[in-house]
Amino acid sequence: MIATDGWNFGDVFEVIAEELPDAPAQAQGDRRMTWFEFDRRADGVARALIDEANADKQDKVAIYLYNCPEYIETVFACMKAGLVPVNTNYRYGDEELLYLWDNADAIAVVFHGVFAERIEPLREKAAKVRLWLWVDDCSGDCPDWAVPYEEPAELSKPGDRTIAPWGRSGKDLYMLYTGGTTGMPKGVMWQQDDLYRVFVMTTKIDPLEPDLDHVRNRIKEPGPVCTPACPLMHGTGAFVSYQAMMLGGSIVTLEGRHFDVVEFLDTIEREKVASTAIVGDAFAKPILRALDTEPDRWDISSLKMITSSGVMWSEAVKEGLLKHHPMMMLVDAFSSSEALGMGQSVSTAGGAAKTAKFMLGERTRVVTDEGRDVVPGSGEIGVVALKGPNPIGYYKDPDKTAATFREIDGERYSIPGDYAMVEADGSLKLLGRGSVCINTGGEKVYPEEVEEVIKELPEALDAVIVGVPDDRFGEAIVALVEPRDQSEIGEAAVIAHVKDRLAHYKAPKRVLAIDSIGRSPAGKVDYKGLRSRALEELGISDGG
Repeated sequence: MIATDGWNFGDVFEVIAEELPDAPAQAQGDRRMTWFEFDRRADGVARALIDEANADKQDKVAIYLYNCPEYIETVFACMKAGLVPVNTNYRYGDEELLYLWDNADAIAVVFHGVFAERIEPLREKAAKVRLWLWVDDCSGDCPDWAVPYEEPAELSKPGDRTIAPWGRSGKDLYMLYTGGTTGMPKGVMWQQDDLYRVFVMTTKIDPLEPDLDHVRNRIKEPGPVCTPACPLMHGTGAFVSYQAMMLGGSIVTLEGRHFDVVEFLDTIEREKVASTAIVGDAFAKPILRALDTEPDRWDISSLKMITSSGVMWSEAVKEGLLKHHPMMMLVDAFSSSEALGMGQSVSTAGGAAKTAKFMLGERTRVVTDEGRDVVPGSGEIGVVALKGPNPIGYYKDPDKTAATFREIDGERYSIPGDYAMVEADGSLKLLGRGSVCINTGGEKVYPEEVEEVIKELPEALDAVIVGVPDDRFGEAIVALVEPRDQSEIGEAAVIAHVKDRLAHYKAPKRVLAIDSIGRSPAGKVDYKGLRSRALEELGISDGG
């Protein structure tokens, strides 16, 4: 039953499977899957979710997987069945997992076998889950409380479409849980039609209004090969992959469960990968170091685009990558789970865009607390606001929904809390989230701005800025710096470098060396945990 009230990814992917049945759809190592197989297997999983989980319209299905073909296959199955895919961060602990599955009202969980031991003692508390689908990863046998994923995946017969009694809709949800470092995760609710139209605004491949005949007519040959280097459980990896599949492309996932730059570059060469998704310098710096060390080892000429989002990507690293492949386009996207397309900077051989400097998107404005637009070049600071298409809100959280999705001048905007200035040329200077803003002596300091300056130092691999109680200034700035290759981090040198680049009040009072910043797979930072560490090392109580 085709959706009649907006774009639905299930409809689009089925049309592509009909037009390109023999084209590659997914690969991982030696595993290969055509669009025909991808479509057929997703039908089988969709039927299992409806029948064995006794699912109802828009029930939630949690995906607790590392990157693998089954990840996107499960997403496709949910879209076919009118169900809601829910990402699950595989780094979460017991309480976070239970919170997420309970908060999402998940009725089924698709999980890698390696997680069976963690799930076992949680099952009784995860009372809403009616079906556990076990994905074999050679880590052990399927537990007796789960169903092997391959059974329903291989059960579906060619042309045996799974159609739920309730059909599909453009209003069907795609749920993206986000934010585990500043509170419990919250589910961002995207209607599929809104999400598809955001992608269409970027790619221009389809009209804004649904037209499957248009899709059928444009799908004439296999599309680009995409390798998400970052996790599919986060928006950056997932959304770049979906856009490639909208073009009839294929997704090649890495076999390693931690980013291995050699495997990544080997895959780029072997699979002739055209696009990839990374998360800033955490991925880009190892790639650049490998290419600098062995410049003749890999042929990366197939790579047309690298997209990054989530954390800032430094200008020097962009310039270094372009020296190895001048024909690439490096897209640094300023987006969040709640707001896709706030801005971007594009680097080519003609010049690498500045770190944390983005051009405003067509739907973006920067507004003050009073709701007026920041004047370009004025030095005023405001929050970035993005006009729709946007999510409809946070799942089961009307207060956060009202705070983030607000009306300005009669139109609905998403305002996730990113602070920025607007330069005279109309570009954005991104300062960071207000939730971690430091107030020192009445001056506001946004950590990301200072962090990027510190990371310019050759001895600094990564850095985080936190605020600690201070009798004189209210808060004092402390830098936690992860050294590169066991380099010495000189406190005076770091402070002098920041003062040379920024206003002196933005310079840290203290600099602490740290073994690892401990970024998540999406590049996010646990500011609260690192602040506690700084307080402990400095012998400061949280009460001042």
